[in-house]
Amino acid sequence: MATNLDLIRGTYEGTSEENGRNLLAVLSADIEWTEAEGFPYAGTYIGVDALMQGVFKRLGSEWTGYRADVHSFIADGDRVAAFGVYSGTYKATGKSMTAPFAHLYELRDGKITRMRQYVDTVLVARALT
Repeated sequence: MATNLDLIRGTYEGTSEENGRNLLAVLSADIEWTEAEGFPYAGTYIGVDALMQGVFKRLGSEWTGYRADVHSFIADGDRVAAFGVYSGTYKATGKSMTAPFAHLYELRDGKITRMRQYVDTVLVARALT
């Protein structure tokens, strides 16, 4: 049986396609996903469809080479934190960015029920203008 840490690692450590499939497999149907205030997709998305449309579809269409590279994880029971660096080029401006982030996940019965993003939004915003 996979641990919560294993489940979260599986959403970062493969190809983009593998990570996407693995994420979809472990999202609770009523996921509560919060993007940080000041981030281009700020807000809380409830449910898989809202998350895919409001965040991931936009990341895929508005950025070139967008990545979330994790350098470390911390697990504590039903919570897992991932720390890393975002990078990518915003298509509308042609500007690239790198910005440190932290993601805090809460899991129940092998499913992600909540995620909260922390990111240096100033570094991301510079690519947008």
